[in-house]
Amino acid sequence: MKVDDQIRPPEEESDVRLLRRERRVSPLTFRILAVNLIALGFLAIGILYIDQYQETMIRSRIEALIKDAEVMAGALGEAATAATDKSELRLIPAEQIIVRVVGVTNNRTRLFGLDGNLWLDSRDLAVDQAVIIDELPRHEGWSAFWANIEDRVTRLLDSLHRQRNLEQYHEVKDQIAGHYPEVERALEGDIGYRVRRLSDGAEIITVAAPIQRFRRVLGALLLSTDTRDIREAVRTTRMTFLKYFGSVLLLTLLLSWFLARTIVRPILRLARSADRISAGTHTGADIPDYSSRNDEIGDLSRSLKDMTFTLARQIDAVAAFAADVSHELKNPLTSLRSAVETLSLAKTDAAKEKLLGIIAEDVGRLDRLITDISNASRLDAEMSRSQMTEVNLITLLETLIDLYDTSQSGKIPTLHLDVGGAEGKDRRKLDRAYSVRGLEGQLGQLFRNLIDNAISFSEKDSHIWIRLSQTRDMVQVAVEDEGQGIPEDKLEDIFDRFYTERPKAEAFGKHSGLGLSICKQIVEAHGGAIIAENRRRVTGARFIVQLRHLPTKAEGSS
Repeated sequence: MKVDDQIRPPEEESDVRLLRRERRVSPLTFRILAVNLIALGFLAIGILYIDQYQETMIRSRIEALIKDAEVMAGALGEAATAATDKSELRLIPAEQIIVRVVGVTNNRTRLFGLDGNLWLDSRDLAVDQAVIIDELPRHEGWSAFWANIEDRVTRLLDSLHRQRNLEQYHEVKDQIAGHYPEVERALEGDIGYRVRRLSDGAEIITVAAPIQRFRRVLGALLLSTDTRDIREAVRTTRMTFLKYFGSVLLLTLLLSWFLARTIVRPILRLARSADRISAGTHTGADIPDYSSRNDEIGDLSRSLKDMTFTLARQIDAVAAFAADVSHELKNPLTSLRSAVETLSLAKTDAAKEKLLGIIAEDVGRLDRLITDISNASRLDAEMSRSQMTEVNLITLLETLIDLYDTSQSGKIPTLHLDVGGAEGKDRRKLDRAYSVRGLEGQLGQLFRNLIDNAISFSEKDSHIWIRLSQTRDMVQVAVEDEGQGIPEDKLEDIFDRFYTERPKAEAFGKHSGLGLSICKQIVEAHGGAIIAENRRRVTGARFIVQLRHLPTKAEGSS
């Protein structure tokens, strides 16, 4: 590897082909944002319905103005006439009534006679009482900036609202009834109204009502008012609504960004780490650590790390196993090749026979090695595919002892099964107490290997004890023999693959050294432990297997 390759971080490696293409926008981030904005979209659409609120207020203003016109016309018809038989209005009482009413309503009031001429105008009577306000020039700065924004937004929303096709209102100097169709209608005895548009965009409402006495039309009353207050109220409501909408929108975007950082970004980093692991560019140690998070992201991070480290251990174990296998196979193959090469040089039949015996032993040793290696390599696959069930260790060990006694009686040491706490105890309770969760076939292989190992170190007339005991949460199985024991410095090495520590009298090559390694592999797959030690006071070795016992119904419910 070059120096440049060593210092270059994995993220900058251009030759790594990731399993996923880079995205400018994360789809998950987009979905989070879309879901958060859906409800907000309905809120935004509600702004457009404020215009309907404006139309309702204008309609209410028209109805109120019609009622005011009817009341004033009735008052003028009763109080502003000279006598019951007169058909003319008296201007002085009519002026007094108009002054009083306009002072309260602030509606512009005009009185037209039967000839269509304008008789009275509240503006000429100085009863408007309106305060004319001239706006000062706006100061520069934030206030002017926001005022400009409000004006632009108002114009934009007004453009979205479908404007009614209203005629423009024109103030005529010498007004007559003919300038106002609603007044002409009132002179005919009907109430009429019109809505017109002012030059500044506001609307003006005019209502004309006939002034009658005994159903005789004496004139027409015209009331008018603008809708600037309604327009200003709608504008204020709009801006309040928009400010609220903007605040909620900003909060929604911030929350979406927060969710994207806390959910999408960690998932993306974990996915990219998994891609690089698949591409072989880094190990599980470089996976982002989110294990401190108490949520699903933390669970995913921990699971991915555990899975990666487990796979790494498996890969390392396979590599180490392959190296050990190749080393162990070289010894018999070297011996076999040497014997074959020497066979052609042998001159006597005795020498040839000796070489052929060596060849036969090496072939047998190779056969045993290949068989044991095949069993060891197949063990992991079998345990990963199989489903663990309840296994009764008492029944399993009794079956194994009966099998040994039946097939090898007199050829092996005597086997004894000692079950702790069996005196005076019901067999069903005893079976439950010594039940574990595991794979019956693999557990049977475990105890067969331990018993075979004990037999190989024991004399025929000796004894082998298989002792069952129980602690609070563990079941313990001890296999004891009367052999020569284990060297104190080799109590852990004996579980290594291909390690053998055989008696001196035993012929070399009869054991592959995989039996105890397979036992450790099976025990660890069941979440237990195996310990090797020497017996005290007497000679012999003791192998202790500890497995977690199956909880009783009472324990399971607690």
